[in-house]
Amino acid sequence: MTTVAITGASGNMGRETLRQLCEADRGYAIKILLLDTFKEREFARKAKRRYKNIEVIFGDVTDYESCKKLTEGADYVLHMAAIIPPKSDRDALLTRKVNYGGTVNMVNAVKETAKDGKEAKFVYVSTVALYGHRNYLHPWGRVGDPLLPSVFDVYAASKLKAERYVLESGLHNWGIVRQTGILYDKLLLKNISDGLMFHTGWNVPLEWVTDEDSGRLMKNIVEFDLENKADKFWKRCFDIGGGKGNRQTGFETFNDGFGLIGGSAEKFMEPNWNMSRNFHGVWFADGNELNDIFDYVRQDISGFWEEMRRKHKIYRLATAFPPKFIKKLVFGRLLKDENSPVFWIDKEENAKVKACFGSRQNIEACPSEWKEYPLLSKNEITDVKDDYDNMKDEKRVRQNGYLLDHGYDETKPDGELGIEDMRKAAEFRGGKCLSENMVKGDLYTKLEWACCDGHRFFATPYTVLKAGHWCETCCEPDPVWRYDILAKKIPFFAQVWFDTHALNENTVYEIYPDFSTGCRKLKEATL
Repeated sequence: MTTVAITGASGNMGRETLRQLCEADRGYAIKILLLDTFKEREFARKAKRRYKNIEVIFGDVTDYESCKKLTEGADYVLHMAAIIPPKSDRDALLTRKVNYGGTVNMVNAVKETAKDGKEAKFVYVSTVALYGHRNYLHPWGRVGDPLLPSVFDVYAASKLKAERYVLESGLHNWGIVRQTGILYDKLLLKNISDGLMFHTGWNVPLEWVTDEDSGRLMKNIVEFDLENKADKFWKRCFDIGGGKGNRQTGFETFNDGFGLIGGSAEKFMEPNWNMSRNFHGVWFADGNELNDIFDYVRQDISGFWEEMRRKHKIYRLATAFPPKFIKKLVFGRLLKDENSPVFWIDKEENAKVKACFGSRQNIEACPSEWKEYPLLSKNEITDVKDDYDNMKDEKRVRQNGYLLDHGYDETKPDGELGIEDMRKAAEFRGGKCLSENMVKGDLYTKLEWACCDGHRFFATPYTVLKAGHWCETCCEPDPVWRYDILAKKIPFFAQVWFDTHALNENTVYEIYPDFSTGCRKLKEATL
């Protein structure tokens, strides 16, 4: 019997993955790693009562012995465990330890527990947050784009480092999937409980996928591979796309969600409450590639909200309250949360204000009335190249010039890429390829590179050209973010960074290494 080991099984994506694997006709032996807490033990008790083929290991991905117990005897390892926002915003130390350190442990455990040289096949769930903030100028992204985790986003920064570790690990069979926003059962309730909800810009592009479709993807990776239908997946990165029916802006997502409780974004919120930049979100120009292999997309966002309306009586009951009452009781209260931009403004947390708005002048210039705030989804932004509905159509992406340049001839088959392509790509990144030779088409033997600041490093051509990584010294943030400086030296970064940042910005953002407060003290230095 095939054995599948899972981390993060109690999360939204993990629960669906566990359910679908346990209910699959083929039958699997499932091993899951859970924290030794009351909540996780309750989850384990219910899961073992429902499914008979589960082995539970109580431990922690930050504990190497726990990781070895999980990977021992496994044929597949699905690594989904992570500290995510808003918790990651409040505990940087734990986030780094789990997201990066836990991934290092899992990769090394897969290597050590290999039998007769046969390693488990390793699937790492990364994140769309690696791409950082996008707006209407470049709403479309794809694997190979610049990786620019937003300032102070320790979650994205830790996932960036973890992803690179997987890429450069030398594992025989790995696959990386960059997850987008997940639609799950309690999404609305969760998002009205923390100031995190105000981080989403009104006009940012968001592509969603449901937890059920995400679980189907993970199950199908295993099933299709056992049927020899997954050859195109291994040793590659992919974006988990949801398709056109799951592409929206931040405004539309709020609007649809609030419709469940008889309101709308305009009734419940004000335009100057939310950040204008420094979030993350993108429509995936290459999302169909993963779906073409594993055929996992079944649901769209409109169907999801309708299902939530039918399923949860509480939403129907909430419609009895006047919108003004809900605005004051729910959202007015959240404005005082320490994760709310309004809180940062009031408390003069200037580094956050600068990162997320550009300046206090920008905040003052932001309209407080919706009739004065231009919305992309309503075709109110004058310099957009296309009608909004057409803008979301992947067939028009190239003709509208939304795709970013990767610095080499992408029309070449991978097997034709050689040392000259490496040199061009490095130059576009402000550096050099120091290696003099490479075997044409060999994307997995490490080469030597140098960045614009003279740091020398080794990385595979796949990591650089195909996955979008660059110098691990200066281009991987946390505790310091210096994109304002780097983008002036790196054309690869500049083509998207200056969509939302001025050329005269020269800010270096740093998180103080104050361990007693979880690194939540911030400072700003201008060069």
